[in-house]
Amino acid sequence: MVVGAFPMAKLFYLGIRQVSKPLANRIKAGARRSEFFKNYVCLPPAQLYHWVEMRTKMRIMGFRGTAIKPLNEEAAAELGAELLGEATIFIVGGGCLVLEYWRHQSQQRNKEEEQRAAWNSLLDEVGRLALTLEQLQAQVQAGPSQSALEELQAQVQAMQAQLSAPDRPPSAHKPPSAQAAPATHTAASSEK
Repeated sequence: MVVGAFPMAKLFYLGIRQVSKPLANRIKAGARRSEFFKNYVCLPPAQLYHWVEMRTKMRIMGFRGTAIKPLNEEAAAELGAELLGEATIFIVGGGCLVLEYWRHQSQQRNKEEEQRAAWNSLLDEVGRLALTLEQLQAQVQAGPSQSALEELQAQVQAMQAQLSAPDRPPSAHKPPSAQAAPATHTAASSEK
């Protein structure tokens, strides 16, 4: 099942934008009904919008200094309600865009932190392996000591001597330490 791959946040934001359209329509209807809302919220932006629009059109056509008549109250209320509805949709859409950008940045930061942590752990591992390599190289260069080599040669000669003497009794095939103990014991008894 591919639930994780489906962008639930994007679907949620799209749903909010779709809900904002009926919300904007309700605000427009409320602006038309309420006298306070109409006079103080809808009319001033509508008159300003009309003034800027007409001034721009007049300058494009070459008329300068012409007085612009304000809209009548009914047309201004209608234009103000439309502006308010569009502003509501725009604000909700912009909010969704900002939230999506913030979410993406948060994911990006988390991903970079994970990569940085992995990189640091790899650097630590490389450093540890470099130290181990230096220690091993030092051990190889030092090599076995001369006394250890002489001891090994002595043990090899003792084993060769034991193997070359087949006519000895089975007690003679004991390790040299076991043979040395009875010899010292017999030497001590002969001194008495």
